[in-house]
Amino acid sequence: MVYTLTANPSLDYEMHTQSLTPGKVNRSTKEFLRAGGKGINVSLVLKNLGVESCALGFTAGFTGSQIEEQLLSFGLHTDFVRLEKGLSRINVKIESGEETEINSVGPEITSDSVDAMMKKIESITDGDTLVLAGSIPPSLPKDFYRSILEKTRGKKIITIVDASKELLLESLSEHPFLIKPNDAELGEIFSIEISSEESAILHAKKMQEMGARNVLVSLGAKGAVLVCEDGKIFSSPAPKGKVVSTVGSGDSMVAGFIAGLQKSGSFKEALISGISAGSASAFSEGLASAESIEKIRAAIGPKL
Repeated sequence: MVYTLTANPSLDYEMHTQSLTPGKVNRSTKEFLRAGGKGINVSLVLKNLGVESCALGFTAGFTGSQIEEQLLSFGLHTDFVRLEKGLSRINVKIESGEETEINSVGPEITSDSVDAMMKKIESITDGDTLVLAGSIPPSLPKDFYRSILEKTRGKKIITIVDASKELLLESLSEHPFLIKPNDAELGEIFSIEISSEESAILHAKKMQEMGARNVLVSLGAKGAVLVCEDGKIFSSPAPKGKVVSTVGSGDSMVAGFIAGLQKSGSFKEALISGISAGSASAFSEGLASAESIEKIRAAIGPKL
């Protein structure tokens, strides 16, 4: 089973406008209300690819109930820790030729709720996969992901971390199987601009020296590179297509990577599957379908 953890899930209110003028009344041309969060996105794309997963996280209030109801309606397995106070987030995403996001803070998570989550983590067994994705509420410590990974020590579990600077760096001492920074996140860690594939590979290797086993770096329109613990390096250009929205594309890449690795056991095939899923979501309204992923997969596979 694949378990995805979204510590700060949300309802994402995505609005599309022809233009956005601050200080004026703007009207949308269409809108969507979706359960969101990086781990949730991974689970949704895995579902589309026929891979079973269970979404973990913390939910609160009527917004939390709506998140859970949506996921159950999509046929996902869920096992959230329900908070007694507060509301799960509503995040606003505006597409007006460029993407603008307003993200909420999220509810306070008590120590009892953290303990309840740790018990769920302890029940994960050999052969499972655990994905830790996205930000955490301010009420959780910056070493939260590391604390979770500590619970998996000694087990044959594939652990994947897709998070930004502090959360990611804190997790490296537990040697996650895979980390997936994008070029901006990788550059932020080393206070440089990642402007080329060679630079991405160089700094991915530095992340390995810091504890990561395998490093997948998404490079946006330039594609992606995968630096493996056995020394092999794979890269793929981004397939051509019209970008509709990049929301969820990185999470889709993680889902595609997991599905490809489970199917083939090959890092090369996992990268192809990952970049296919990430690109398919970028070219879609919403997250990628199995059909859209396979169409891109068929086109780029022989070229890698």
